[in-house]
Amino acid sequence: MKNKNLAKRVKELRKRKGLSQEELTENSGLSLRTIQRIENGETDPTGDSLRRIASALNVNPDELIDWTIKEDSSFLIFLNLSALTFLFFPILGIIIPFILWISKKDKIKDINTVAKELINFQITWSILVFLFPIIVLIIRLVSAETTYREAILFGPAIIIAYLVFMYVVNFLFIIYNSFRINAKKEARYFPKIKFLRS
Repeated sequence: MKNKNLAKRVKELRKRKGLSQEELTENSGLSLRTIQRIENGETDPTGDSLRRIASALNVNPDELIDWTIKEDSSFLIFLNLSALTFLFFPILGIIIPFILWISKKDKIKDINTVAKELINFQITWSILVFLFPIIVLIIRLVSAETTYREAILFGPAIIIAYLVFMYVVNFLFIIYNSFRINAKKEARYFPKIKFLRS
């Protein structure tokens, strides 16, 4: 087994949960021999086996998987910066990071956390960017005090100011979080709706 820490981690978590190897076998659906070989460091478990063990131990798969995958902060920074493609078209800020995430999923430490934070923010941002102008125009058109001419004249000014603000916010969040990732700190995006959950 390439990573002896994983064997130690599985055994440590199993004992902390008060489970025997047999109980872990029953809860995970893996064979007793597989559990024994993993805990003795005799085999490299598959991603599916790790996820089953994590589920049986009631822990986040990253708590086990992160012991077996490499650290690559430069790729995490690249993943984060790939969201700058929103400058060309908003949806690209979701699609490009998603493709990069899927290509390296479960292979780089913390990639799942960074990608989900980033993509959740980008989806939320895109919704806000597309919905706000529509809402402003509808409100201005249905308002009894606003004439059609005023809605057409002043609506775009508000929308343009809002869009500029939103683009600046998105840009600054991406740059800020790239520095945080480089400093080995957690990426923080706000606001975000949790479309992708841990």
